Amino acid sequence: MDSPSSSSITSDKIVTVKTAPSLVDSFRGCGISSVRVDKEELRQNMTMPEYLRFAIRDCIRFKDTIVCKSYCIGGDSMHGDEKAVAPKTPMVVFINPRSGGRHGPVLKERLQHLMSEEQVFDLLEVKPHEFIRYGLGCLDTLAALGDTCAKETRERIRIVVAGGDGSVGWILGCLTELHTQGLEPVPPVAIIPLGTGNDLSRSFGWGGSFPFSWKAAIKRTLYKASIGPICRLDSWKISLSMAEGTTVEPPYSLKQTEEYSLDESLEVEGELPDKVICYEGVFYNYFSIGMDAQVAYGFHHLRNEKPYLAQGPIANKIIYSGYTCTQGWFLSPCSGDPSLRGLKNILRMHVKRFNSSEWEQVPVPTSVRAVVALNLHSYGSGRNPWGNLKPEYLEKATAIRLEVRGGEWKDAYMQMDGEPWKQPLNKDHSTFVEIKREPFQSYMVNGE
Repeated sequence: MDSPSSSSITSDKIVTVKTAPSLVDSFRGCGISSVRVDKEELRQNMTMPEYLRFAIRDCIRFKDTIVCKSYCIGGDSMHGDEKAVAPKTPMVVFINPRSGGRHGPVLKERLQHLMSEEQVFDLLEVKPHEFIRYGLGCLDTLAALGDTCAKETRERIRIVVAGGDGSVGWILGCLTELHTQGLEPVPPVAIIPLGTGNDLSRSFGWGGSFPFSWKAAIKRTLYKASIGPICRLDSWKISLSMAEGTTVEPPYSLKQTEEYSLDESLEVEGELPDKVICYEGVFYNYFSIGMDAQVAYGFHHLRNEKPYLAQGPIANKIIYSGYTCTQGWFLSPCSGDPSLRGLKNILRMHVKRFNSSEWEQVPVPTSVRAVVALNLHSYGSGRNPWGNLKPEYLEKATAIRLEVRGGEWKDAYMQMDGEPWKQPLNKDHSTFVEIKREPFQSYMVNGE
């Protein structure tokens, strides 16, 4: 894949972003420092004028940007008797209430107190694409009508995600809509790490977990989110194709699409089905197939069915460890026959190397239980599988194709950026996964 590091863009230099796996660095990444942050000054720098907050709220509520015209105050940005001024760093926060031991509601209340109720969104109530289409669309509409305050707010806005890797990836994926439609600028994203692994958070200096003293740390975290330099993040498009009639529950980051063009230059096993179901999405840290995804799938289902068992990162890691020992690396869907446990029995893998148009098959050893396409240098709660890479190793693969076919295996487990799903297998027709680099990059706020 691409280089395991990303680069921070400043005005005149590029700074390498490094992972922060230690406990001390995790706390430091979440804002534990000697910097004193004035609450009122922070609120003033982040909070949008009331008329903009209400306009965004109504546009999202009615799913229509036209309603914001009633809030238009003209080119001089006057609202009532006062001139409306755009904040230095307008901020919106998305919270996943299921992350962080389900402390989301309490954290949401604290964040609303620090900025405003309209700038803090619950992911269960407001989906990221709704904010992007109607919230940012509201600012664009007002700016087109001559509202300079709305224009400056749109240009300066930043997004904070309070959740795990899956939540961050979901929002980054929705922001690609701005890239494809040419609606610049694309807001950068900062992270409050509430998940279990938090590898995206680690990679960009926000730490591996949010500290126990989060009430004191939240101000410093928001302050760093408002002043941190912007980093570029490579993204990878994943296309999933399977025979029509296959029942699958993909994660939020995969959306069904009408068309999917399979590279016909590569020979496949068996016959292609007459009709297929296709999904597409984008990942930023990793896609994997195998036992690690199986463990993640089991954990997610347990957390949803019995939320009282997952009350925080430590409890989550203990549960994860239990799943690893009972069904992950030691057992498999074909545990009755150890010779069938490896992915070699169901998987064919091909890659396209840099500056080459030909597919090259990569043998899958019998012992392999999982295959991970990794973009960054943090995986599995801070581990670095890349090691110290030599320069000639980088930029090797520009595309990957996996062909998965059933038989003794009835299901495979897959995940991307922390969101797992069960993929039914068909002994007659293969399931295909193709991974290609996206032409644009996403933007992250560096928390170091």
